[in-house]
Amino acid sequence: MNTGKLTEPFRRLGWMHQLDRLKFWVQKRKNSRRNARFAQQHPGVAFPPDYMLFEAFQLDYQKYLEGGKRTADWIKALLEKHASVQGKTLLDWGCGPARVIRHFPEMLGQGASVHGTDYNATTIEWCKGHIPGIQFAQNQLNPPTEYANDQFDFIYGISIFTHLSEANHQAWFSELMRICRPGGLVLLTTHGEIFRQKLTNTEQAQFARGELVVRGNVVEGHRVFAAFHPPSYMRRLYAEKAEVLEHIPGGPKAWGLEQDVWILRRKS
Repeated sequence: MNTGKLTEPFRRLGWMHQLDRLKFWVQKRKNSRRNARFAQQHPGVAFPPDYMLFEAFQLDYQKYLEGGKRTADWIKALLEKHASVQGKTLLDWGCGPARVIRHFPEMLGQGASVHGTDYNATTIEWCKGHIPGIQFAQNQLNPPTEYANDQFDFIYGISIFTHLSEANHQAWFSELMRICRPGGLVLLTTHGEIFRQKLTNTEQAQFARGELVVRGNVVEGHRVFAAFHPPSYMRRLYAEKAEVLEHIPGGPKAWGLEQDVWILRRKS
């Protein structure tokens, strides 16, 4: 199903946020009993407020906790193909309500320094009050962050470029390179070739030319703001400041379409 054609009228009329709110209430009604039961089974776990969780991922407590742990394990395994993460300094860029980063303090062990940053002030305040062992900071939609030059050994951003304008692709990649130490690793995910099937005919032609496709007319950074990434475009973005260690194209999965994964090493 080409969701781009289905949602194009809503985007053109400026109704995408209203449509997203409707999806929230449908998901809340569908999952409320299951979420309440899961929360009772995990009394020591802090779960985010419902819309905060929906906006960042899905309104599903089990996927938040167990899926977040699987994603953290997956990130750790990908990074450790190239360098040990034990005891190192790690940043989750666009951490949301800590679905993934909450698992890293234990995984990285003694001496590690674990950080999360997000542009949503409410989310960061919730994280500071509920997720121990991590240093959280708010960034703005546009860089810079508060971090020092060369601060992090590892940075990852899961589905963050997917919600940014072209100008912020350029600006944020430069910022990530500034705060990553020389030789450090950056892991990013993007909407790659597999997502072409979701594009309109005009967007597909743009993608085929190696141009970034951006669906705007909504608040940048929100889940309904979407960007789609030809691999050639991303390689041009990275070329000056980073070496591409791995590009793992996404594919179709039982749960939907998988994003591309890029593992980069900052050049000296």
